[in-house]
Amino acid sequence: MILVFGGTTEGRKAVEALEEAGTPFFYSTRSDEQQLELVNGIHLTGGMDVSEMTTFCHTHDIRLFVDAAHPFATQLHANLLMAAAQTHLPVVRYERIYPPRDDSIVWCEDYADAVQKLEAHGVERLLALTGVNTLPLLSNYWHKHECWWRILNREASREMARKAGFPPERLVYYEETETDRLLERLHPQAILTKESGVSGGFEEKVRVATARGVKVYAVQRPPYPPITLPDHQLRIAYVNGPHGLRRMVERLLPDFYPLHSGLTTGTCATAASVAATLRLLHGKTPKEVPVRLPDGETITVAVAYGEGYAAVVKEAGDDPDVTDGLEIRASVEASDTFRIVGGEGVGVFTLPGFDFPPGCPAINKTPRQMIHDNLKPLGEKFQVTISVPQGAEIARRTFNPRLGIEGGISIIGVSGIVKPFSEEAFVGSIRKCMEVAKASGTGIVVINSGAKSERHVKARFPELPRQAFVEYGNYIGETLKIAEEMGFPHVVLGVMLGKAVKLAAGHLDTHSRKSVMDKLFVGSLLEEAGCPIDIGDIALARELWGKIPSEKVNDFAKVVIRHCAHHCSPLIKKSTLTIFLIDDEGTIYE
Repeated sequence: MILVFGGTTEGRKAVEALEEAGTPFFYSTRSDEQQLELVNGIHLTGGMDVSEMTTFCHTHDIRLFVDAAHPFATQLHANLLMAAAQTHLPVVRYERIYPPRDDSIVWCEDYADAVQKLEAHGVERLLALTGVNTLPLLSNYWHKHECWWRILNREASREMARKAGFPPERLVYYEETETDRLLERLHPQAILTKESGVSGGFEEKVRVATARGVKVYAVQRPPYPPITLPDHQLRIAYVNGPHGLRRMVERLLPDFYPLHSGLTTGTCATAASVAATLRLLHGKTPKEVPVRLPDGETITVAVAYGEGYAAVVKEAGDDPDVTDGLEIRASVEASDTFRIVGGEGVGVFTLPGFDFPPGCPAINKTPRQMIHDNLKPLGEKFQVTISVPQGAEIARRTFNPRLGIEGGISIIGVSGIVKPFSEEAFVGSIRKCMEVAKASGTGIVVINSGAKSERHVKARFPELPRQAFVEYGNYIGETLKIAEEMGFPHVVLGVMLGKAVKLAAGHLDTHSRKSVMDKLFVGSLLEEAGCPIDIGDIALARELWGKIPSEKVNDFAKVVIRHCAHHCSPLIKKSTLTIFLIDDEGTIYE
């Protein structure tokens, strides 16, 4: 079992990552105010001291701690680490992502240092954004100066302020107004905040205050770990995102997740590029290098070295990927600009419709951006050559030749991480999400293929709880069957064109292993819509949006939706079905 300490945004993300396993775990928060929908997790409330933690670990067979608590919760961190040392359990610290420290901010070592600097700089009017718990720590200051304190709008917080003796008329609330409007109304000379990281809105507070000419004082986050123990007594691994957490849990508790995740070819190419650059610039050959993923989190990737290159062995986890075990290489040399080129075994685009025109190496936009962003701190002018020695041979076993990618594999990936492909496990996770949606009390469930389509359909249903939005991935048919089984009165299906043309042809599982775009069928849809255009040169369905005359787009969308409904409606006879067809710009057709 895993014991997670949370109560934060990171705690919520940790829960979401662990819920994917379908395995029980414990999630502990001091209060019961964080609203969570747990399926496999068991929510504990109330603080624990060291003795209580160790007893709980022995009683419930805890094998791993995850510390996702607030960075300023130093006593909790210390208790947890002491308990980990006594029970000989490893700790995964789920850190926040922090922006670089800005020299325009007045950085304070602690609250006492903040008081000294505010006094020394003559700050008489202060807006404190440090929370109600910091009132006693700063009482020497607010007793003598004009201060406002922003706190949560709840009775427990007001009671803490009363006990501290803070004037109630100087309290302001998170729900009352935005920071910008507070500054406009109160006209403070400065704000005092904590180094709370990206998830704590630190950058936004600094940006708003700076724009209004208000000085920012920030209390630095405490060091982690806050206690010193012998190395043999304490094993700490650091992550700062859900992908890193999952991979670390897979490493420390291999049986927790039934299936293990892997890395995209884009992440492998990026890691190899970072390693090759470090060797070029500094002669360093680390066994692992950090890679920042598109969502901002950082993971470490194992690397190896050869004559003039660094390499990463592609790991697909439990996803049945033909690229599993391939060696992705990167060679880096100084250049007059930054460029990425394809070497041996990397395919070439031969048709339009991809991120880059025909003739370019098949290295997609996201991996290119990852390579650029990860190398930028090391320098601006490199030529990076990506190669895959066995790529040409492996590519013949993929759909690349049909898509117009010749000579090798594609370097791809959107998230940087490969989630394991298992129909049973994936459908099981969909069912759990649908159960949570049902438990939320919503009469509408909105099913969609992923984050992009979900973002667009959410705008149409701002009143729905987030649990009402469920990703089907590729399993449209299975998801509709579950919706019918659970008796949702109304089902909304959001689908983008690539999956829609497969669904319209009767493919209720749209995974590329099961189905590909049928150009003859797409041609018949165009004929039915009264716009028989030549589509012989397209490789991807989304290219149709640029080819269909604008006056015919609505007609085409209605034809596609009608064919999709023909195959979907029989699966949900007791529910009302609405189908949204979404284009690349987010326009919804229905």
